[in-house]
Amino acid sequence: MINPIRDPLQPPPRVERRTASKEHRAAYAAARDSPTEHKPTLITAKSVHDEVHGGGPVGRFNAWLAVRVTSVVGTMYCAYVFTVIAFVALPAAIQQGSPTVLINWISSNFLQLVLLPIIIVGQNVISASQDARAEADHLTLTTLHAMNVRQLEMLEQQAMILEQQHEILEMLKRPAQE
Repeated sequence: MINPIRDPLQPPPRVERRTASKEHRAAYAAARDSPTEHKPTLITAKSVHDEVHGGGPVGRFNAWLAVRVTSVVGTMYCAYVFTVIAFVALPAAIQQGSPTVLINWISSNFLQLVLLPIIIVGQNVISASQDARAEADHLTLTTLHAMNVRQLEMLEQQAMILEQQHEILEMLKRPAQE
């Protein structure tokens, strides 16, 4: 099939590049088409728990267990305990006298044991900051939404006033009928 030549003055055809769900695109279109009806929604980490493992009893248990284990392992205290455990194996690695055994101890014992909880702590800090940012953004968006709704109401009122003024001008232009 031969592609027709596109007019350079016309904008290129719109290509949908977003990977959003159909539901999201429909909600976006509805908000765009009637902004006064849209209400901003707050989404935090807890809001999406059911999407990860499901909302049934097994899914809720899996999410609860994962969060519980992560909250225990993801502490600096756990990192300290894992550091002590890793150092317990250090003398045996040194006794072997092999650089390979020592490198193996560093990579498997020390780095994996100690970095795991530290990374989880970092992720918890990042998640908390993202939730705080989401709450602040939600407050801002809610305020902007309220302002936009008010502006739309004012524009509708101004349109009505202009229409009434136009009608008055039309009446004044008509010759007096006596």
